[in-house]
Amino acid sequence: MEKRRKRKQQEVAELKEQPPPQPKSVRVEENLKNPFPSHTRPTPQECQTVRDTLLSLHGIPPELAKYRQLQPPNSGTEPEETVLDGLVRTVLSQNTTEANSQKAFASLKSSFPDWELVLGAEAKDLEDAIRCGGLAPTKAKCIKNVLSCLLERRGKLCLEYLRDLSVDEIKAELSVFKGIGPKTVACVLMFNLRQDDFPVDTHIFEIAKTIGWVPAAADRNKTYLHLNQRIPNELMFDLNCLLYTHGKLCSKCSSKRGNQKQQKCNDNPCPLLDYYKEFEP
Repeated sequence: MEKRRKRKQQEVAELKEQPPPQPKSVRVEENLKNPFPSHTRPTPQECQTVRDTLLSLHGIPPELAKYRQLQPPNSGTEPEETVLDGLVRTVLSQNTTEANSQKAFASLKSSFPDWELVLGAEAKDLEDAIRCGGLAPTKAKCIKNVLSCLLERRGKLCLEYLRDLSVDEIKAELSVFKGIGPKTVACVLMFNLRQDDFPVDTHIFEIAKTIGWVPAAADRNKTYLHLNQRIPNELMFDLNCLLYTHGKLCSKCSSKRGNQKQQKCNDNPCPLLDYYKEFEP
C-alpha cells in the first residue's frame, strides 16, 4: 500500500514537471492560408511582368472578357448573369472544353427555361440536356443537389444573397453544397461576384510549378492558397485568365497536346520559360 502511494505521488510530481500544453499559435493558423511562408515568389513585379507579357501575346479571350467588363460588386447595376447561372455554368465546365460547356449550358437553358423546371425534371431528361458537356450523370446529380439543398435552406432558387457577404462567408455558404469544390467556389467568386480570388485549374497549377511560383512538392490546394497570398488583388483577374489561356495553348507549360491552336503557339519559344530563367536562384 505504501509503495502504491509513493508511486502515485511520483507520477503526480512528474506531471507537474511537464510544461503545460501550449495554446495554438497564430502562426499555425496563418499557415492554413499560407502554406509556403518562406517561398517569396511570385513577387508583385513578377506578376505584373507575366500579365503584361501574356496580355500582349494572347489578349483576354472574348468568353472571359465579358466578365472583366462587369461593374464592381454593389455598384447598383443589374448583373448580366445570376450567381446561380454562374455556379451551374462552372459545374458544366468541369473536365470538358469551353465550347462543349457553353453548348451544354445553352441546351440546359433551352430545355428548362427556369430552375424550378430543372429541379422537377427527370434525371434522364436533365442528363440528355447537358450530355454534350460530358459526365452528364455526375453533373446532373450535382446540379439537382444544389437546387434541392438551396430550396430547403433558403426557400427559393436564388443565390443573389451571396453578393452581400464577405469572401469567407461566401466560401462557407457554397461549400455546403455536395459536389461544389474549392475551384468551383473560386470561379464563382472571381467571375460572378467580382471578388479578389485566384482559382487554380490544371493549367495554372502546372505553369506555377514550371516557373517556380510554388515549390515542386506543392499540390493544387496549397498552390491555390499560396498564389492567393502572393498575387496582388488588382492583377488576379487578368493573370488568371491569361495563365489559363496560355496553359491551353502551350504544351511546354501543359501536358495537354494535339490542339491546332496549341501547335501554332508551340512554333515559338514559350515566353514564360525564358522569363523563368532570369529569376532562377
